[in-house]
Amino acid sequence: MLREQPATVPRPSQRDTTHGATAVAHPNIALIKYWGKRDERLILPWTDSLSMTLDVFPTTTRVRLDADAEHDEVTLNGEAATGEAGRRITAFLELVRELSGLEQRAVVDTRNTVPTGAGLASSASGFAALAVAAAAAYGIDLDATALSRLARRGSGSASRSLFGGFAVWHAGPEGGTDAEADLGSYAEPVPTADIDPALVIAVVNAGPKAVSSREAMRRTVDTSPLYRPWAASSRDDLTDMRAALGRGDLEAVGEIAERNALGMHATMLAARPAVRYLSSATVTVLDRVLQLRQDGVPAYATMDAGPNVKVLCHRTDAERVADAVRDAVPDGRVLVAGPGRGARLLNEDGR
Repeated sequence: MLREQPATVPRPSQRDTTHGATAVAHPNIALIKYWGKRDERLILPWTDSLSMTLDVFPTTTRVRLDADAEHDEVTLNGEAATGEAGRRITAFLELVRELSGLEQRAVVDTRNTVPTGAGLASSASGFAALAVAAAAAYGIDLDATALSRLARRGSGSASRSLFGGFAVWHAGPEGGTDAEADLGSYAEPVPTADIDPALVIAVVNAGPKAVSSREAMRRTVDTSPLYRPWAASSRDDLTDMRAALGRGDLEAVGEIAERNALGMHATMLAARPAVRYLSSATVTVLDRVLQLRQDGVPAYATMDAGPNVKVLCHRTDAERVADAVRDAVPDGRVLVAGPGRGARLLNEDGR
């Protein structure tokens, strides 16, 4: 049995406010979707979700404390982070300062190779890397489970990027105190049998979405008559998915993932007004995936909040699937990803 272990995050023995800390994290793609919050402040979801962390599109983040600074300084890909992105990072740093008992402001430099805001989990890798680096820079002693709770406060899906391979994010119990709800919502690795999966990623549009995921979630939960039935079926999908991973049945994993994703997008289409992320290129890729299956190639599609498609398949079929997708959308970008490592601190030499 192959069992993905939690990311090893060294615990700092003392507070280092001079050199800071650097961390790297990778995005994850949810196979059982996270869609809809029951608590937006604590970022608590309505349902559990399950994902695969990728080995592509890393985010590298350095956090250094500056005792002389009056405010946080945040750069994203070499430019000052402004607007909503800057606000979310600063709010997250305030949470870290509360946990640490320190007041120093931070200098944050993030290098993000994920297309931002295109439904490719850029916030997952971004806040996972920030959580690990900021916790180390501020000297907070957290294990991997507690770090996943912290990352969740920046972006829900970031809780899963703390771990490599497959991970489940627990929604946690409803009711009770805020502290109890916060404690119960965390991610952890999912044991799997011997499988060798690949995700073929078809980037048909790398631009930002017209409707943000946050707004789309609110609208869907508040107005879609399909949302609650989908949430109920998603809980059953998760149970089936964990069983399929445990026995190493990649075809069943793919079938469950595809129905879960299509159901999520159906809830958005039924929102009022509708949220439509799927483009004509998206549908073209979905049709090609169906054709692949009819030709005997086990390939299954999933989509997050965006037009881009990810196709789950056996690694031995990945190049054939990628060629078929490239042929379907010759103007798109197609790459092959496998299971990646969890978030981790880097040494000074970048390892």
